[in-house]
Amino acid sequence: MKSLEFFRNLIEAQKSGNPQGIYSICSAHPRVIAAAMRQAQADDLPVLIESTVNQVNQFGGYTGMKPANFRVFIHNVAERVGFPKQQIILGGDHLGPYPWRKEPAEQAMQKAYALIASCVKAGYTKIHLDASMPLGGEPADPDGAWDPVLVARREAQMAAAAEAAFKETGTSEGVRIDSSPPVYVIGTDVPPPGGIQAEEEAVPVTRVEKFEETISSCKEEFETGGLEDAWTRVIAVVVQPGVEFGDHSVYEYDRGKAKDLIAAARNHSDLVLEGHSTDYQRSELLRQLVEDGVAILKVGPGLTFAMRECLFALESIEKELLGGSYKARLSQLGLFLDKAMSDNPEHWRSYYSGGVQETYLARKFSLSDRSRYYWQVPMVKDAVDLLLKNLGQVKIPLTLLSQYLPRHYLEIRKGRMTADPESLIAASIRMTLQDYSTAVQPKNPR
Repeated sequence: MKSLEFFRNLIEAQKSGNPQGIYSICSAHPRVIAAAMRQAQADDLPVLIESTVNQVNQFGGYTGMKPANFRVFIHNVAERVGFPKQQIILGGDHLGPYPWRKEPAEQAMQKAYALIASCVKAGYTKIHLDASMPLGGEPADPDGAWDPVLVARREAQMAAAAEAAFKETGTSEGVRIDSSPPVYVIGTDVPPPGGIQAEEEAVPVTRVEKFEETISSCKEEFETGGLEDAWTRVIAVVVQPGVEFGDHSVYEYDRGKAKDLIAAARNHSDLVLEGHSTDYQRSELLRQLVEDGVAILKVGPGLTFAMRECLFALESIEKELLGGSYKARLSQLGLFLDKAMSDNPEHWRSYYSGGVQETYLARKFSLSDRSRYYWQVPMVKDAVDLLLKNLGQVKIPLTLLSQYLPRHYLEIRKGRMTADPESLIAASIRMTLQDYSTAVQPKNPR
């Protein structure tokens, strides 16, 4: 799979009235990655997997992985599930100086250049350039805006670093399966990496003026920097079409409110739109987004949320089946997960607000799913392993599946699914992905 060819074909289809797209997996959880690959294989589609600037960077990020490590991790999962590596597109999300934004500007930008170069050398081919934040105490405008020309200039400089890294690595054996040069995504009218930090009454749609300014400013800075060829590989602009989610609410797509933005985007024959935070949108709304030119749909927390829901349901089944046995040691997964989050609140403290009860509920059930940062904590990992071991030794009655996993119950009754715990977890993730699969494919596929 050559990503440049894929995205150019996607853009051509969009502009010729055959709306199709691709969904982007923003997760580093092996169960999510495996489920996404199996879904892509069932649909005969490539899989696009992206790491964020906080998640994976040259210093390890919060996953402890550098870009080359992330590539190896993804390829190892592919080998395990039998997914062809040639069908994997690797991308970097919000690549830029965000993690180092409090450092002096030059120092932060040097780290951003190094990050992007390391991603390209590791075989990433889809690069989202994001320099939309003040650095080292640089003052923002009173309304919070940031100089679009400076943002564009810094993003062009990051693109130059990517171009140089690509020329340096070429098609190194074992690294660059995809021989395509990088494709770029510009635009940052979305929350920063990690999601929104407070509920809002409404989510404003990107203004047409801002959308056009992003394109024109970046084009000018690319050309000024001698990056005309790279500009031909700018495939998408990140916009806010009016979709978002908070702890317990979802802001649904309203194409009427986005009509001006959609009309403006259709005037750009070589660009599509990229939508972030599309998690939890209803299937028909995801399809409307693709029909309206939002051809790249990011999904992340919604997938680990589905996995967490299933694990909590399995814990309830475990209690029903084994809770009365004095010989059984229960996993107590929910207890250990909450302890891990309470012991180390850095991944959720700035995102969850309210009193003791509100933050307790958010830690367990928030749609932003900050619990996704804790699955590799040893006590949590051990609890999951014990849960799966306990349930792997018993037959789960259909009645309990009907009670706690009713969608799975119906599929099992139809003979489409087995009731072993790993299959149930994978099915939960794929049920979410199937909404995306339906949304991005042509209405009349071959």
